[in-house]
Amino acid sequence: MTIEPTLAGALAGCAATAPMTAAMELLHRALPQHERYPLPPSQITASVAGKLGVADEIGGDEHTALTLLAHFGYGAAAGALYGQVAQRATAAPAISGMLYGLGVWGVSYLGLLPAMNILPPATRHPGRRNALMIASHLVWGASLGLLAARLAESKRA
Repeated sequence: MTIEPTLAGALAGCAATAPMTAAMELLHRALPQHERYPLPPSQITASVAGKLGVADEIGGDEHTALTLLAHFGYGAAAGALYGQVAQRATAAPAISGMLYGLGVWGVSYLGLLPAMNILPPATRHPGRRNALMIASHLVWGASLGLLAARLAESKRA
């Protein structure tokens, strides 16, 4: 069976979002109480809903569902791009995935989200919150790299 690299990356990125989300939740619980405000995926959903003028129409369950949909969708989209990048990677899959995960964190939280006025830049968040998000993106990246490599192996079989 042949899996195109972009599709393999998207599938791996979506799947890698599950352990990332678990890491985010566990690390969030370890933060001091005053730093346990909503995690970025929830903040992003609330911000976008506000910009679209539908925030008041979204209840708690809908917010949670939209947050998960957007989070896993973003993981899949970033993974799709990784599918192309991974073809040129020379490092071990987990390492190249972790480096990519750090890049996704940087581009997202220092560039894209602040530029779109969705979230303040990571430089305006407490260090422990940034450490939580960086660690979570390392988990996502390692999972992405390993899963994408496994899918690439299955296409050769």
